[in-house]
Amino acid sequence: MPTTRRNLTVNRARLAHKIGYALRHPGRVTPYLRRTGRDAWLRLKHRDHVAYYRAVMASDAARDPKAAVGSRSHERWLALGQMQFDYLTSHGLRPEHRMLDIGCGNLRAGWRFIQYLEPGNYYGIDISPDILISAKQTVVTYELQEKLPHLTITRDLTLDFLPSGHFDVVHAHSVFSHSPIGIIEECMAHVGRILAPGGFFDFTFDRTEGAEHQVLREDFYYRTETLISLAERHGLRARFMDDWEKLPHGQSKIRVSAPEGPDGPEDRRDRGDRGDQEEKNSPERPPLRR
Repeated sequence: MPTTRRNLTVNRARLAHKIGYALRHPGRVTPYLRRTGRDAWLRLKHRDHVAYYRAVMASDAARDPKAAVGSRSHERWLALGQMQFDYLTSHGLRPEHRMLDIGCGNLRAGWRFIQYLEPGNYYGIDISPDILISAKQTVVTYELQEKLPHLTITRDLTLDFLPSGHFDVVHAHSVFSHSPIGIIEECMAHVGRILAPGGFFDFTFDRTEGAEHQVLREDFYYRTETLISLAERHGLRARFMDDWEKLPHGQSKIRVSAPEGPDGPEDRRDRGDRGDQEEKNSPERPPLRR
C-alpha cells in the first residue's frame, strides 16, 4: 500500500497556511468556517477540554457516527479498522491478552479486536456517551454479544477505576491527536500502573518536525521527542514505530512499555513451568466489572 504523504514542517495554525490551503481547496472553506464557529461557541460553554471535546463528539455523532471518528465513508471506516487490527496482531496482540482500548469510539477497530480476543478480554473506554451508544450497536451488528465486551464512559485518563497490572495491551488510536499535553501527561502518569508485566501501550499522534501547534481546540501536533521524553519522565520506555510510517495513515505511532518488561506482552501459552509457578505464588488478578 502507498504511504500517506505529509508535510511535517508546516504550521497549520498560521494565517498564511490557512489562506494558501483555502486557495488550493476552496470546497473545504465552508466546512472549516462551520467548525470555527462551533469551536468559538463550545469554548464559551466548556472551559475544560474533556467537556469541550465531548460536545464536539456529540455534534459529529448526531450527523454521522462514522464521520465522528474520522471516517469519510463506511468503506474507509472498515479499512482504517482493518489497518489497526492487522498492525497490532502482527506486533504482539494475542487472543488470550487483555486489552484496553482508550477512545474506542464506535468500534471501528474494536469490533475486530472483540472478535479476535477471548470473551471478556476487551475493555473499551470513551468520553462520549453518544459514540458509546453507537459502539453498542456495532456489537449487535457484528453479533459479538457472546464475547462480553466491556464498554465504559470516562471523563479523564487517570484510569483509576481499573485494576493494577491487568492489561497486556493498551491502545489509543487518534486520541492524542485531539488532546492537549496535560491530558497526555495524565495518561502517561497512570498507564504504567495498569500494564501487566511485559505489557505495552501503543498510541498514534499527529507529528510535526517544526513548531508544535494546534488547530482550534480539536487538532494538536507534537514532536516525537516531546512525547518520548514525557513517557520517560514517568518511568516508561518509548520508541517510535518506524514501520507504521509505511502504512496509508496520516498519524505516527509510539509504543510505550514498562522498563522491566520486553517490548511486547508475554505469551501466556509459552510460559511453561515458570508461568504455572507464578500463578501459584501470586493472587489471582481480579476480574473487570462493568
